[in-house]
Parts: sequence; C-alpha cells; structure tokens
Amino acid sequence: MKKLAIITTHPIQYYAPVFKLLQQRKQVSLKVFYTWGKESLEKHDPGFDKKIKWDIPLLDGYPYEWVENTSTEPGSHHFKGITNPNLINDINTWQPQALLVFGWAYHSHLKAIRYFKNKIPVYFRGDSNLLDEQKGLKASLKYVFLKWVYSHVNHAFYVGINNKAYFNKYGLRESQLSFAPHAVDNERFAVSHIDEASDLRSKLNIGDNDVVVLFAGKLEEKKDPVLLLDAFSELNLPASHLIFTGNGPLEKKLKETAADKKNVYFIDFKNQQQMPAVLQACDIFCLPSKGPNETWGLVVNEAMACGKAVLVSDKVGCAVDLVRNGENGYIFKARDIEDLKKNLKMLVANRSGILAFGETSRRIIKDWNFTNIAIAIEKKLQDETH
Repeated sequence: MKKLAIITTHPIQYYAPVFKLLQQRKQVSLKVFYTWGKESLEKHDPGFDKKIKWDIPLLDGYPYEWVENTSTEPGSHHFKGITNPNLINDINTWQPQALLVFGWAYHSHLKAIRYFKNKIPVYFRGDSNLLDEQKGLKASLKYVFLKWVYSHVNHAFYVGINNKAYFNKYGLRESQLSFAPHAVDNERFAVSHIDEASDLRSKLNIGDNDVVVLFAGKLEEKKDPVLLLDAFSELNLPASHLIFTGNGPLEKKLKETAADKKNVYFIDFKNQQQMPAVLQACDIFCLPSKGPNETWGLVVNEAMACGKAVLVSDKVGCAVDLVRNGENGYIFKARDIEDLKKNLKMLVANRSGILAFGETSRRIIKDWNFTNIAIAIEKKLQDETH
C-alpha cells in the first residue's frame, strides 16, 4: 500500500472526513501533518469575530501528527503564520512515497513543496480561481511568481471549472490535473430536521406557507449581505422573510438598517450540528458575494444537500458548477441590485417552483461528495505505480 503524507494547516470539517474515508477504504496508507498547532482546534475567527470550535469530531479515524509551529503569530491568515522547523524531517522520518499539500501560501508549506520536488511526487489541493483577476504590473508579477510555485507541483486536484482554469493559467497541463469535487457531508445535511426547522420558523412567527430567504455565513464585506438586505427591502414582497445567520463586522450596520423591518431576522453563528436545521428552515438560500476571494462557497453545497433553491452571484466560485439557471436557482451579477431583485422576485413568487428547484439541487449535489475526492486521490497514487 502506497504511503501518502498530507500537509494541511488545521482540522477542517470539509477535509477531515476525506482523510477518515481514505483510511477506511484501505487503498492508501496516510498520515496527516497539521502545521498550525493544537490551538487551531479553538481559534478566533476574525470573520465571525469570535472563537470557533467545531462541534463535530475532526480527528477521529485517521493517523495525524501536530507539527511544532514556532511562528510568533501563528495562524493561517498570513505567510509566516505557519513556521515548522521540523516539518521536512518529520515527513522524511515517516518515509512517504507521495506528498499532498493543501495550500502553498505558508512558509513551511512552500518550503516542503520545493524540498520534495523531484524526490517524490508532489500533489496539490487548493480552490483559487480567476474571478478577481486584475491587470497591470502587479498582475504580471503575480503570474511569474505563481508559474514558479506550480512548477514544483506534479499534479493538482481541482475542485471545479473555475479552479481548473486557474491551474491551467499558471502552467499545469491537462495531464497534471484530476477532478476531485469540493464537497460537504451531503448525508448529514440531507437527514431531516423538520421538527427543529418548524420550531425555528414558529419562534420567528413565520407561517408554514410563507417564503424564507436565508443568508448563512460571515457578515463581512466580501459576502455583501448589505446588498441582499437592500434588495429584499426594496422588493417588499408579501409573505416573505429574510434571515441572516452568522456574525461579523457588518452585523451592527445590518441590524441598524433592518431595525424597522419586521420580516428580517438575525440569528447568531450556528455550529455544524445546528446548521442542517437552519438551512432546512428556509426555502431559498442566497450567497450574494462580491469578492474578492469567494473561492467556492461550500455553504451552497450544504443548502443544496438540504434540498433548497439557490441564488448566488457570479463572483461565487461554485456558481458555474452547481447553479443551473431556471433549474435549481439563478446566478445574478455581483453588486447589481436590480439583477438580484429580478431573480429574487421570480423565485419568491413561485412557491411550487421553489420546491422543484430544491429537488433538482439534491440531484445535482449527489455526486459532489467525499467518496469521489478519495477515489481521485487513490487513482492518482495507483497510476504512479505503473
């Protein structure tokens, strides 16, 4: 069985289940090297403006190691936040036959990518895209630098169409790319929480036949929740409601703007075990991001797994992959309130259509799962042996 070393900063609810699944399938022998440190299990998230500790197990069912991080300011928000003097030695001690790195923009991750190039196959996983590309001297310098970075990568697992275009631009050929879809725990989100969802609507005095639009995430500029609030308020649609779930820098502004609106509600950040019920309480999920760096938007996957119609901006990385206009939702132009209002009005006005869109969402998201990520990784490792 081939040995695969995996480098990633900290346990994440979208990656840990893949590691566990790879271990269960027994096609690969793996070890995960976490480079941030144990403190990453409960960290301050500036987007939510609070300490976050996920309430689902992220370290069960696979071998891992905490690598010493000597950064004076540890964290995944800057290049020198991940500084691991012993990382390369630790990996060499385990003697893997291939290396998979999640994210290059950290001191020790980039150092490991460079060190292991031409020693063992170096694989890469990231979800960057070209949606926010700029022109000019800065962009030209970025192009040269990223071409150099990816020249050290043998193979990348792309998460969707926009991510593949990014890897193509920066020098990776078709033969160096495999599709490994961005995914969430579809089964966990698909389990019915109808009682909790109904209870939430009841507590907010929302009728069974009313339409609920939901935003869930960090209340920050790049996600543009203000645009959604303004569009919803201007439409003034009957029997419709807007819920914001989350916290962040824009929370005060949003609450002040919505103070006189009886059909707009705010719910604090909800952890992973609570999110299925919140998503199932809505009819339409909206992610109005303007960017930059809305690389995917995995909450859209979660909403679709809950069987919901989705409305997202064209700056959301997953839009082109997951949203089919007129089938399971709509894509609108970012920052364009009129385009958002037009699509929101169409959805809210068509209650039976919303339900049909939700069922289509379930069908679309079915194959965007952890198993297909594991299969892509296993296949690449098997190909290396031939």
